Amino acid sequence: MTHTFDTLVDRARALVSDGRRAVLGIAGAPAAGKTTLAEELLAALGPTPPPGLAAGGWVAHVPMDGFHLADVELDRLGLRDRKGAPETFDHLGYAALLRRFYEDRDDVIYAPGFERVIEQPIAGSIPVLRAARLIISEGNYLLLWESLRPLLTEVWYADLDSSSRLRRLIDRHIRFGKPEPAAIEWATGTDERNARLVASSRSRADLVIGADLLHRIGSAPS
Repeated sequence: MTHTFDTLVDRARALVSDGRRAVLGIAGAPAAGKTTLAEELLAALGPTPPPGLAAGGWVAHVPMDGFHLADVELDRLGLRDRKGAPETFDHLGYAALLRRFYEDRDDVIYAPGFERVIEQPIAGSIPVLRAARLIISEGNYLLLWESLRPLLTEVWYADLDSSSRLRRLIDRHIRFGKPEPAAIEWATGTDERNARLVASSRSRADLVIGADLLHRIGSAPS
């Protein structure tokens, strides 16, 4: 089946057709376009809820990046030079958050965010209100950690071509403060090792979104 952005929107909306909470995961390698896709879905879905739900707050965006370990802990563990690898995340904490979403008992659930300017997680920075029925959450390793899979209603895989992804990644590192040589070294070293690991989980996705559609979504006017 050939997917368009509209078919992705329809599929995401249908996940909560029964009114119960659902979590849509978007996996993919660093700089594959996961966040852009999540933000575009959020913008398109907000005004167009399923029957019986109010527009706006029925959908929320909670990236997994908030579960990066802080640099002080990476230093303690000797993992600072591998920041972004699976072992540098609190994936059990992320799983606990997903379970809270499904329990659906709280008027508000606060999730951590991630500030790229300082490259650190920020606790309690994303409020998820009780009205949110669909949670969109993106992260590199959603399909790698098998314990997470039962906690995600569906997982889509953003499969951007490696040349475009690498170019985006280097540009991102430079934009947030790395000198160009350091940006290239990190993107082609640590990040590329992580990307290969992420790619090994691609076959577990419910849906693979190809480069052509990701490019169109990434270049669409906001």
